[in-house]
Amino acid sequence: MQLIPAIDLRDGRCVRLLKGDFDRETRYDVDPAALAGDYRAIGADWLHVVDLDGAASGRPVNLQTIETIAAEAGLGIQLGGGIRDEASLALALDVADRVVVGSLAAAEPARVGAWMAEHGAERFALGFDVRLARDGAATLMSHGWTRATALSLSDAIEAYLDAGLKHVLCTDIDRDGALTGPNVGLYKDCVERWPDIAFQASGGVRDAGDLARLAETGVAAAISGKALLEGRMSTEELRPYLPNA
Repeated sequence: MQLIPAIDLRDGRCVRLLKGDFDRETRYDVDPAALAGDYRAIGADWLHVVDLDGAASGRPVNLQTIETIAAEAGLGIQLGGGIRDEASLALALDVADRVVVGSLAAAEPARVGAWMAEHGAERFALGFDVRLARDGAATLMSHGWTRATALSLSDAIEAYLDAGLKHVLCTDIDRDGALTGPNVGLYKDCVERWPDIAFQASGGVRDAGDLARLAETGVAAAISGKALLEGRMSTEELRPYLPNA
């Protein structure tokens, strides 16, 4: 399992939201490109970038900042936020190595499947953001986590198996930015049910112990934003999960 650091952008600045709530923002006084360079220096080879303004507006917004990050940091860029039509997809593919499609992936699998066939499935991670009910059922959310869909996580994944789905970024919304620990059971179930998909676990990572527990599930990657920003894990603790450490 590899660790993929995350940078969330709003108005060109590095921020974190609590459980996806735009009104519960923490802003960090750090240059996004410099932060990405720091992550590369400790051994990361991918960076997950979320364009929060894009998620809210339905089209990528922070492209200039993302271009600067890509040019200066020398990392593979995985970009999500606002990719909901062909025009926004083209903008995202111009600056990123892999794009995360979320809301549209839930709503229009035939359309997104055609994109994967055209550009290559490797260039896509489907962003399935879930909220768990009391019975454990995982319901997909969309549009910057503001709308509930009628889809289960299982339904969404099964719709793309024939399209050659390779990467799924699964976020437990209620743990995102909360530093309460990841939903290990959710990811263990995903890996067992769909072993050929490279799952990325997102939401709740608070320390190196959480990374170790996620690695045991068999996920391909863990996404961490807030814990890294706040220095909750030492470089030594991160080494097992950084490809170039």
